[in-house]
Amino acid sequence: MLEVRNLFKAYEDKSLLNDISFTVAEGETICLLGASGSGKSTLLLIIAGLESSDSGLVLFNGLELTNTPPHLRDFGLVFQDYALFPHLNVNENVAFGLRMRRIRQVEIDERVATSLELVSLAEFGNRKVNDLSGGEQQRVALARALAIRPRLLMIDEPLGALDRTLREDLLNELRMILHQAKIPTIYVTHDQEEAFTIADRVLILHNGEIVRAGTPVDVWANPQSAFVARFLGLGNLLDGEVIAENRFQTQQGLFTVECDHKHSNGDKVHLLVRPLATDAQRELNALNGIVADMIFQQDRFKITLENGFYIYLKEAQEIGQKISVQVKVECLA
Repeated sequence: MLEVRNLFKAYEDKSLLNDISFTVAEGETICLLGASGSGKSTLLLIIAGLESSDSGLVLFNGLELTNTPPHLRDFGLVFQDYALFPHLNVNENVAFGLRMRRIRQVEIDERVATSLELVSLAEFGNRKVNDLSGGEQQRVALARALAIRPRLLMIDEPLGALDRTLREDLLNELRMILHQAKIPTIYVTHDQEEAFTIADRVLILHNGEIVRAGTPVDVWANPQSAFVARFLGLGNLLDGEVIAENRFQTQQGLFTVECDHKHSNGDKVHLLVRPLATDAQRELNALNGIVADMIFQQDRFKITLENGFYIYLKEAQEIGQKISVQVKVECLA
């Protein structure tokens, strides 16, 4: 098991990582999700041993790794730019790390074959990597990392250079590959769709801090803060003021919200208005406005109101029409 404990890192008096702690269990895939500059790649480099921290510990199976050089950590790395050798064929690229470890040729051949079969490239061994598509090259890079049988696999923005269709296909394949390999994995991305598809657990980074951690289902259902809700695009955000127990006044009117937070009258809060229409018999709150725009998205319409809020409906609406839709509202404190 990997354990990251109280990591701090600053550069030119700017904090890059601030008290980062988490674990990665055997066979678990966690995703570090955040915008550019949030500290994701710096954290990955520290774990890999390619960058030092100012303080804190990185441990694997209880052993501290501060003085362990990168090549002795037995961690695999996969990057966005693939880092393949263009003068070598697929077999030779996958075998490169094994040859550097002076493994016997018979075992090299077996590991290369097994790794390529795992990424569905068993028949591609003799091809030049420059003859492969972007998705195929990324799978070769993954096979090379898997071939060394790493104790931990780290994948940094692997799909950023691919088009949308190819990215979606490879993402689904990658999740199955990681589960089959059963190697603890840290997956770094700025793309929430990638994170929620591939991860067993999501860690959202912002300004060098973990602001939310949990399973994809848990994080989506309970973002816990306005920043996380906004970052994930979970819905409309409202500033509210507590006027009574579970009663909140906003610019959009009065909302009744069952809230577990301890508030006093006059407290300022953030409310999340989910964009999906819900059962009017269960919800007491309505989002009101005049339709300003409408976009068809797969099996529903995204309706944008003149006040800037939006809602998803199955039926088309007329521009300029006044609507009132029952919605789910949550208090984010």
